Amino acid sequence: MARVSESEFDAVLLLSFGGPEGHDDVRPFLENVTRGRGVPPERLDEVAEHYHHFGGVSPINRLNRDLIAALEAELAEQSRDLPVYFGNRNWHPLLEDTVARMADEGVRRALVFPTSAWGGYSGCRQYHEDIARAREAVGDRAPELIKLRQFFDHPLFVDANADAVCRARDELDGDARVVFTAHSIPMRADERPGPDGDPHWYSRQVHEAARLVAEAAGVRDYDVTWQSRSGPPHVPWLEPDVCDHLEALHADGVNAVIVSPLGFVSDHLEVVWDLDNEAADKATELGMSLARAATAGTDPRFVTMIIELVSEHLDGWQRRKESPLVAAGCTVNGRLCAVPCC
Repeated sequence: MARVSESEFDAVLLLSFGGPEGHDDVRPFLENVTRGRGVPPERLDEVAEHYHHFGGVSPINRLNRDLIAALEAELAEQSRDLPVYFGNRNWHPLLEDTVARMADEGVRRALVFPTSAWGGYSGCRQYHEDIARAREAVGDRAPELIKLRQFFDHPLFVDANADAVCRARDELDGDARVVFTAHSIPMRADERPGPDGDPHWYSRQVHEAARLVAEAAGVRDYDVTWQSRSGPPHVPWLEPDVCDHLEALHADGVNAVIVSPLGFVSDHLEVVWDLDNEAADKATELGMSLARAATAGTDPRFVTMIIELVSEHLDGWQRRKESPLVAAGCTVNGRLCAVPCC
């Protein structure tokens, strides 16, 4: 089979985490997520109840399909003949099945957009591993897969989050403290050096993105917190937890907060449970007003950002970024970056 040239691509692949779409999906999905980690069954039962609270459905697959539809429309508007495929790490459509379908349909070279803005293992390197595993499962006929770079400081990602903060601010009367959240990880994992040789690559990216969003939204005082920690209690994870931080703010006399899930690109279950339920209940308990900002993935600028990342490869566009931190993460066929950061 003839190879496409360096500037040609057959498709775009949206690669995501996945989520259940019914009660019967929940336990198998959670077993996929935690496979090999020794998570006790009672912990899976506890997390399963979070999903059952929403009918066993995580919004992530629906939101990704909406994102794909918007991306396809934008590509068509630009006369880009690039079909968009959808594959997940943990639930259907599984990435291995999608890559096999791509091979069956003649795709030879595709750009991969992962639904994570960040470096670190789960936000970046694990997607490389997903790609490599799927290609190995499909064999020699698997297409080349080029993962797009991290985008935590892309101006369109920043602007979409900043405007979401501003809209949330309009829901509240008077001043409100802005609290950014991202997924917590074990502190040991965050201590690995980034491409600049300094540790805390993931948390530094989150703090830098928070600074950029706050500046764009005209916010002077803000906090960075963490959510959705799991694992044994004796293992230290990034802190403070968002709910614990609400208690600290209340003790300092703060009466209103805007919670921005900056670390997530769409409203999957960890956003709607941890923030719209647990954090909202905590704020009510404390007598605080709380407005939750939207995630960036529903903003049209997010689609435009994906097109720009694609155009960096198709047309040699210059990278747009608003921080001095390296925007790493671009790899071919799941190989690790030339610049290590995870």
